[in-house]
Amino acid sequence: MENGESPKRPHERLDVWRDSMDLVEMIYRLSDGFPRSERFGLTSQLRRAVVSVPSNIAEGAARRSTAEYLRFPSIARGSLSEASTQLQIARRLGFTQTTADAERLIDKIFARLTALMKSLDNRGE
Repeated sequence: MENGESPKRPHERLDVWRDSMDLVEMIYRLSDGFPRSERFGLTSQLRRAVVSVPSNIAEGAARRSTAEYLRFPSIARGSLSEASTQLQIARRLGFTQTTADAERLIDKIFARLTALMKSLDNRGE
């Protein structure tokens, strides 16, 4: 490749992976304002949940079989739901005032993960 760059890995070509990486950045910035007493509580849980989303998308895309691949977007959706719940908890507890942008992105990623899973299901038939 030109400029010594390596070719993109399969997951890096997926819009859902790129969106989930944006969500990670958004949540890290948002949770930076949480109380210090939550550093090992909700802050840590929320960050782990969002990091799990692109990580599982990447791991699935690297799998050899469609059946193996299909498992990982499902895990990513679970982590996304976990993060959504934790974000709502943070808002209810007053750790953040607005979560609308993050919630919109979570909805977008969830829909894209669902579409990816349907596509993989169709490929497996």
